[in-house]
Amino acid sequence: MENFNYSSRERPFHRITNFIWNALTIIILLGVVCVVATFLVIFTNPEVAINPFAPPVLPTAVAMPTYTATPRSILPPTWTPSPSPVPTDTSTPQPTDTPAPSATPFSLFTPTQTVTVSGVRGSPFEVSQGTPVSTASLAFYPERRCDWMGVAGQVFDLSGAPISGQQVRIGGFLGGKAVDMLTLTGLTSAYGTAGFYEFTLADKPVASNKSLWLQLVDQAGLAMSERIYFETFDSCDKNLTFINFKQVR
Repeated sequence: MENFNYSSRERPFHRITNFIWNALTIIILLGVVCVVATFLVIFTNPEVAINPFAPPVLPTAVAMPTYTATPRSILPPTWTPSPSPVPTDTSTPQPTDTPAPSATPFSLFTPTQTVTVSGVRGSPFEVSQGTPVSTASLAFYPERRCDWMGVAGQVFDLSGAPISGQQVRIGGFLGGKAVDMLTLTGLTSAYGTAGFYEFTLADKPVASNKSLWLQLVDQAGLAMSERIYFETFDSCDKNLTFINFKQVR
């Protein structure tokens, strides 16, 4: 009977103790939940008001003005006087030339086409007498047979010597497509060693009626000769056109 009575007296004490521990456990769990929730809020948005270590406010970026490059002016060439007005391109008769120097190649060819010149009068170079002239390319490119068409030639100085490093430009239309290319004399050795230039126009002969032109220009792109308009032919016997220039002043 004494043991039974003792157990009955101890039960209220154990209930109070259990209640206290349960309450503390719940409080601790709520505290952990609050801490985790606060951490997630601060982690998601560091600038929130409850963050005791908020990041510093960055200064406003200064907008720098945009740099605009000023193109450098191109100095006029030293070989020509003040440019004269450029006339409208018109068909004019071939100018009278002095006999070509004996060193001019292909002088034995008989011209098979007329030449039209257009551009700035008084240029230091003119087209050589006897060119343009068309012939077969087999003598220079036997492996190409008839699967090629091009333009080639030389530029001679006042003494009749070939000039290397002279810029030559070709433009116009061929077969409905625009043509605009630039090269230098002396870049090809297929026709000899004396400063030849060459343009590849097509992979087969194509006929055209003076829709292509050739012109000498300087490093600034200014004309050093008139535009020489020439024909091309759809014949394997005339798939290579030679156009030479000579210095006259």
